[in-house]
Amino acid sequence: MHPVFDAVRRYLAQEWYRKLKYLFVAILLWQWFFSLEDYWWEETFQIVFVVLALSTAAEMLLAGRRWVRLLLQLLALIAINIHYTGYAWVPRSDEPWRESVAWRDWFSANLTQLEPFLWISLGVWLLYQFAALWTITRMQVLMLVSICLLTLLVADSFSPLLLWDNVAWTVFVGLAWLIAEHLWRFQSKHPESWKHLLQYPVSLIMPTLLVLALVMASGLFVPNIAPVFKDPYTAWKESRGETVPSFVGDKGLSGSPADNAGDSRSGYSRGDSELGDGFQFDYSPIMEITTTRRSYWRGETKGLYTGTGWEDGSAERRESSVIGLMNEEELQRLGGPGADVETIEVAQTVTMLREDALPVLFGAAPISRLMSLGDGEAQVRIPGRVAWLPYSWELRWPEEDERAAYPQVYSIVSEVPILDEEGLRAAAAELDSSQQRQTYLQLPDGLPQRVMDLAEEITAAAESDYERMRALEDYLKLTFPYTNTPDLSRRESDDFVDAFLFEVQEGYCDYYSSALAVMGRTIGVPTRWVKGYAPGVLPADPFMESMPDELELNPEGSGTYTVRNADAHSWVEAYFEGYGWIAFEPTAGFSFPYSYAEEEPEVSVEEVEPAAPVESAPETAPDRRTNWMPFVGAAMVALLAAWTVLRRRQLLASARNWRLRHYTANQRIVWEMERLLRDCRRKGLQYAEHETLREAIRRWGGERSYLLDDFQAVLQSFELAKYSGRLVTSEEAELAAARIKQLREKL
Repeated sequence: MHPVFDAVRRYLAQEWYRKLKYLFVAILLWQWFFSLEDYWWEETFQIVFVVLALSTAAEMLLAGRRWVRLLLQLLALIAINIHYTGYAWVPRSDEPWRESVAWRDWFSANLTQLEPFLWISLGVWLLYQFAALWTITRMQVLMLVSICLLTLLVADSFSPLLLWDNVAWTVFVGLAWLIAEHLWRFQSKHPESWKHLLQYPVSLIMPTLLVLALVMASGLFVPNIAPVFKDPYTAWKESRGETVPSFVGDKGLSGSPADNAGDSRSGYSRGDSELGDGFQFDYSPIMEITTTRRSYWRGETKGLYTGTGWEDGSAERRESSVIGLMNEEELQRLGGPGADVETIEVAQTVTMLREDALPVLFGAAPISRLMSLGDGEAQVRIPGRVAWLPYSWELRWPEEDERAAYPQVYSIVSEVPILDEEGLRAAAAELDSSQQRQTYLQLPDGLPQRVMDLAEEITAAAESDYERMRALEDYLKLTFPYTNTPDLSRRESDDFVDAFLFEVQEGYCDYYSSALAVMGRTIGVPTRWVKGYAPGVLPADPFMESMPDELELNPEGSGTYTVRNADAHSWVEAYFEGYGWIAFEPTAGFSFPYSYAEEEPEVSVEEVEPAAPVESAPETAPDRRTNWMPFVGAAMVALLAAWTVLRRRQLLASARNWRLRHYTANQRIVWEMERLLRDCRRKGLQYAEHETLREAIRRWGGERSYLLDDFQAVLQSFELAKYSGRLVTSEEAELAAARIKQLREKL
């Protein structure tokens, strides 16, 4: 064998179990961190992965003192954070070093660039070191693997993450670790036999690999079957007549619709003529929208209610469209706010994150201009078949035209009306066109009378059409619980809205919005059903915890929103003369982001009258103090935790010595011996009441001959301390304690 390879082999053979233990811990922690995919940024994952990889390599490959390896790992951790966060050194100001403010400002300016990644990666590294140092016994190994496995199973059950592979890896690593731990203890107890086994490595390794392969294969290739027993939480909720909301997808299960109970994945629907059934939340991102104001992203409208769903009404099918649009061309908006209604301009840039071809371009309602397709120099001309429907407010994209690929980026501007509730209360809900009245007041033949009666009952006390719609909206929000898996076994009525109001009495947005649109029509208010997307989510701000409420800092809700499949939504628009189509949100747990007029501050008479001149206060320098105490505190806690992990043996010994400080040397030997006997019982060495300790040790020596000499030496010290009547010296007590400790380790 080449000398280099031989040297590497000899090095790896030294402390092989300790090195493997760090590898196992790193794999377990990485599988566990994967369940945080929806909560960590991509940079966080990269930093944590590299920190774990380099720390494991250092523990397995570097020799020498332990504190040197730890120091190198900490330096590597800092370098990794500097690399992935784009850190730029901030030099100190010209102020004297003696100024504590200058120190704090300089320290804060450099440290904040690494947040929160530095603290997360440092916490992961400390957890990695603690887990590796803590797992000494087999029971501790089982506890660590069980904790990782349990958290992965919970995350797999109650989140949209698919963690089967991570669970399989955790089981695999746990089994491999237990086998390695068993071999390590065998090597410690029977070194001669271990040397003999190493002469035949194939016979040692092959059975182990075969067992692991069989276990993994049985988990990966057995067919999927439905669970026989329900988990306790689901059984308890169903016993109370409640449903358990599901936050997971189909987890890759295949099968017919019947097999899946009619469930599908959440997302923007293509067909709305048959509403109902359930769905599974899909949190995969669809698009990012950078906007100057938070809004719902409107797509299409439907006016014809069939009793089972929604279709385009007669007025919508005959609506004339405008094609041949130009960039920044003003779009005509029929049924929009009148000239007296105040509006606000909302700019939006939509970046698609998936290649799905959707039927419309989305935006806040109503859209006033299509500014551009593409981004920067990559802008393209608007295809000629892109159509604007001025009354439906739909910007339709030609799906069937292969030459017009759905744009990856587009920019639009909307003219959003400011909500004037006082004026709306005085406005009539009437349409001028008879064809439009026929479409937006249409009700299907055979709509149950109890739907109309309920709408009349709810709105009996309202004094205007606007208040009637608000009363219906509030009733739906406050009466029916939201669930993505409604219990359809309760349904008997053929009408979708009637079944929701009186039988199923739970559901998601399509249930609520259809009910409001239909009940609004029963009381004479023109309505139309709208679908699109809810606003989505803004990226988490790590500094928000120590700052005022986000709405106070950003009342318009500007920013870049990530819109996911699960944000697909439906709501209602009702028509009011002079104001046009106004949005209503009936779904429980949702709130439409209306635009409101800014309130002018009230000015009192005292403020108007001139005040007496007041001497101006001398200007003071702005307070530039930085709250750096949390950083120092966190660093001190981290260092204390690391020191505790590294010094745990000395701390435990100190605690034991403190406990025994009042014991004589004789009493300490007796106490140590009683502790040893408890360990012997746990290891299967029973001590019967009828036999003396000497007889028991003789019997144990027959069972485990390699421990006989150790037991004899310990027994001699114990008998001397308890029965001889001689005072044992402290040196003799220390020697006896060391022998007992060595024997306990061999056990």
